[in-house]
Amino acid sequence: MKHLKQLLGRLPYQHIQGTLEREISDVIYDSRKVVKDALFVCIKGTAADGHTFAKGAVESGAKALIVSELVDVPEEITVILVEDTRYALALVSAAYFDYPAEQLRVIGITGTKGKTTTTYMIKSILEGAGHRVGLIGTIETIISEETVPSANTTPESYLIQRYFRKMLDSGCDCCVMEVSSQGLMMHRTAGFVFEMGIFTNLEPDHIGPNEHASFEEYMECKSLLFSQCRIGILNADDRHYKDMIKRHTCEVETFGFGGAASLRADGVRLVKGPGCLGVAYHVSGLMDFDVQIDVPGRFSVYNSLAAIAVCRHFGADAGVMEKALKSAKTKGRIELVKVSDDFTLMIDYAHNAMSLKSLLSTLREYEPGRLVCLFGCGGNRSRARRFEMGEVSGEMADLTIITSDNPRFEEPQAIIDDIKIGIGKTNGQYVEIADRKEAIRYAVAHGRPGDVIVLAGKGHEDYQEIKGIKYPMDERDLITQVLKELKAEG
Repeated sequence: MKHLKQLLGRLPYQHIQGTLEREISDVIYDSRKVVKDALFVCIKGTAADGHTFAKGAVESGAKALIVSELVDVPEEITVILVEDTRYALALVSAAYFDYPAEQLRVIGITGTKGKTTTTYMIKSILEGAGHRVGLIGTIETIISEETVPSANTTPESYLIQRYFRKMLDSGCDCCVMEVSSQGLMMHRTAGFVFEMGIFTNLEPDHIGPNEHASFEEYMECKSLLFSQCRIGILNADDRHYKDMIKRHTCEVETFGFGGAASLRADGVRLVKGPGCLGVAYHVSGLMDFDVQIDVPGRFSVYNSLAAIAVCRHFGADAGVMEKALKSAKTKGRIELVKVSDDFTLMIDYAHNAMSLKSLLSTLREYEPGRLVCLFGCGGNRSRARRFEMGEVSGEMADLTIITSDNPRFEEPQAIIDDIKIGIGKTNGQYVEIADRKEAIRYAVAHGRPGDVIVLAGKGHEDYQEIKGIKYPMDERDLITQVLKELKAEG
């Protein structure tokens, strides 16, 4: 139990009715989860307004409400009026868990691409340097040995604070987390200061209904991180770098290829080995050592530079960084799966035209014998995405294997037919195999020396959603099954 006045300690508010001398059992923002003596925060969402559930929350046992507009509830119920209930939820949640972020060194990473990979690189280095590191991101939240699958890149503020508390109690001394533009816009990260904020890059994304009204708004939300951190570490090569620091209040460091960056990558070269692709370079500026990463592409250099820039502040030495970056892996992000010395196979989450084009462009730089792209598209989503991805793969891959992704409530063949419309605008070669396992089997069985084969779209997902049901399906397991079957067949 926490005293209500303690929870409101850092929150500007107006006391409307009821007593402030209350003991609160929990902070709740979902009326279906209200418990006796809870504080219920009325959040206005895209689908529902928590204010309409105020009476129901009281009937379920809530003794106090935080609102941004007046509600009609019994006079003995405490009502707190605030300007923004999402902001209030963040501050009250931080108080409820006794401000755990003040005892953790929290690193926040924002940007259009690279957030997930960079978080895992940072975690790998810091653990190599002896730190206990929690992680919050698109794929999962990691707290010591516990992993929690993620629903959002940046969870609701109450969950963030609860995770921080659990990290602290389990012995973590720092946390690295992805910070989305939506998370910043909706105050999910309010109520604490990041030790460091990282900016990877910025491209048009998340613009549309229920997201951002414009690219300018998207960019503005991203930049908020740099008025909420002590040290800002930014990609100086990105054309929106100056926009990111227009209203910064932090100390600024930069990374990139340019001579003006604080931390630089020199002599970048592509690395090819049996069934493996990577990149090597020399770190100069604030540090001086060589790096090789078994993850292909120029963006891997940027991600690793960001990780190095962060971990330098934790005292990690060059040897620790070299070793950790060589072994750092991110599930479903250009994840190399060794199946043969003759060709390279990888899994990636690229699930729209922009990310697929970026991925295939990167792989083309390695001059593969053939570039083979296996993908499908999600059902009950924009048909335009299917046309666009089909066209990108048709133009850039030597062979496209069209298969099923998450068909949801659509027929897989209907989605495949849409993808074929996009490929039809090109001269690209393709085959269609609706069953994803059989499509992977075809790709592996027909792999040629020098090929680079990418399984795109599923990435870290370990399920396939069909007619409202999520069935277990992990591409890593499918690959293992296929290899066993092919071996048995000789």
